[in-house]
Amino acid sequence: MQRIYSGMILLLVTCGSANAALLSRSGGQAYYDDVLDITWLANANLADTNDFGVTGINANGKMSWAKANEWIGAMNAANYLGTSDWRLPEVNPLNGSSFNYVASYNGSTDWGYNQSEQGTVFAGSTASEMAHLFYNTLNNKGYCTPSSIFPSCTIQAGWGLSNVGPFSNLQPDVYWSGTTHASDPSLALTFYFYRGLQGYGPKTGEQYAWAVRSGDIALVPVPGAVWLFGGALALLGTLRRRAMTALG
Repeated sequence: MQRIYSGMILLLVTCGSANAALLSRSGGQAYYDDVLDITWLANANLADTNDFGVTGINANGKMSWAKANEWIGAMNAANYLGTSDWRLPEVNPLNGSSFNYVASYNGSTDWGYNQSEQGTVFAGSTASEMAHLFYNTLNNKGYCTPSSIFPSCTIQAGWGLSNVGPFSNLQPDVYWSGTTHASDPSLALTFYFYRGLQGYGPKTGEQYAWAVRSGDIALVPVPGAVWLFGGALALLGTLRRRAMTALG
């Protein structure tokens, strides 16, 4: 009987687990990235259809950096998907201490191509959330090969946003990060999903905004999982009653 209970408990634990990097949340409206430990909105251009009452957003969803943060604030005020801590993706220094804005094509600095790409000095780095998503989770390739030495770019076969994963409306264009340039507060770091280019631009410019949040959103079981969970509980109850009868 103990072995049966242990097996059923193991079943209940494993029902909600998965061995994927992107796990569906909120009925497919968000995806938990179990490497970065953040949750991405499934719609990578939600602002195109939902401005949360913020004015000044272009019809295609592009906006200034200030508007992007205002839009995120309005989303949080609306408690979107039951949470109020959405933010723009972050960029931290690849070397863990200070930004290096010298251009590189081999992923060795914070400006250029191939940050965190496999086979580079910072392979698998999670310092840049968008770069890690592009190069690792989605396994896309940058415009320049990782062996390219600036300023010579060897164009890489198969470069570009060929895989968007489970996301919708992921634009082959520039997205804002929430990180300000360390030396110039008028600039913010960006990521160009068309070429896999991490760079920066004036905050007054207009780019896309993609909301993420740190950590996971509580899993809402899909109907099948709910049925399985309920069925398992019912079976546990039956087994317990039979055990009590046998003991009596």
